[in-house]
Amino acid sequence: MAIKPVTIAFDVMGSDHGPAEVIRGAAQLSLESPHIHALLVGDRAVIDDVLATTRHSGERISVQHASGFIAMDEKPGEALARKTDASVSVAARLVAEGEADALVSAGNTGACVLACARHFQLLPGVRRAALAAVYPTRMRHGGKEDPFSLILDVGATVEATADDLVTFAVMGAAYARIISRNELPKVALLSNGTESTKGPRHVVEAHAKISGLPGMQFLGNVEGVDIPKGTADVVVTDGFVGNVCLKMLEGVHETVFELAQYAHKESLRWRAGLAMLAGGIQRIKDITDWEQYGGAPVLGFDRIFIKAHGRSHARAIANAGKIAAKAAANELGKSIQQGLAR
Repeated sequence: MAIKPVTIAFDVMGSDHGPAEVIRGAAQLSLESPHIHALLVGDRAVIDDVLATTRHSGERISVQHASGFIAMDEKPGEALARKTDASVSVAARLVAEGEADALVSAGNTGACVLACARHFQLLPGVRRAALAAVYPTRMRHGGKEDPFSLILDVGATVEATADDLVTFAVMGAAYARIISRNELPKVALLSNGTESTKGPRHVVEAHAKISGLPGMQFLGNVEGVDIPKGTADVVVTDGFVGNVCLKMLEGVHETVFELAQYAHKESLRWRAGLAMLAGGIQRIKDITDWEQYGGAPVLGFDRIFIKAHGRSHARAIANAGKIAAKAAANELGKSIQQGLAR
């Protein structure tokens, strides 16, 4: 069966590493994925300069000039109002107008979400969008045996109602089915106990509602200890708790490897032990390498948006483009709508 051609709009400006890494990632994608066309949105002169020294497929890359960009330290609302030609805003508009099928950005998260909110429409039945994130787990997930689970929301909706959490569960399950090839993903609510009565009122109400959803493999509540284990394929929470959990997971990952480096410096015996474990440590780093996953979605809009990490290098950008193309080609929005209808 022929693979459906897909156009991905890349917000080239605004990432931590500047335009070059995003452009190189799109260039890499043009060589690896013949069915994906990359539409690079940003300063045309900068884009042309990088492409001139980067191997790529010219027929699979086009450029849309945008004169401005939103820096990481700018306030999203004020910056978007002031910079009407900001690259993320132009890219979102192009997707909304059908010039591209999905948007990828490694820029200012708040500006990205706000640009999508201004140019895209919420799906019927969705009150608030959710920013998802992937995180490494002990267990593997889906037909691809992904070493990652999905958690949402992690910041888009700080205060979520019970109905919002139900919607997040449906959206997260639809995403896991498509991206991880997981036909019946295990979905759970994050709470302070596994009993159905544990947690704040909106979590208890959401538990009762999700339990009655047809076609949903609902595990009930999970606790914080279940997150790194990977007990669930999709963990549902509000944006405040989710963001705290995500930052904690990132901090633990970085601290473990910093402690290993400290031990390596302090003692010859520890250096010898770490040398013996080097293969295993490298394996852990490979398994938990978020760049292989590329990015995570903002779910709930009628268009696809994949948010890449601000520190993404070319490999992560290319993989984010592949995720976006897969979500668009498999009509993620339609799958979410079908889940909500049920």
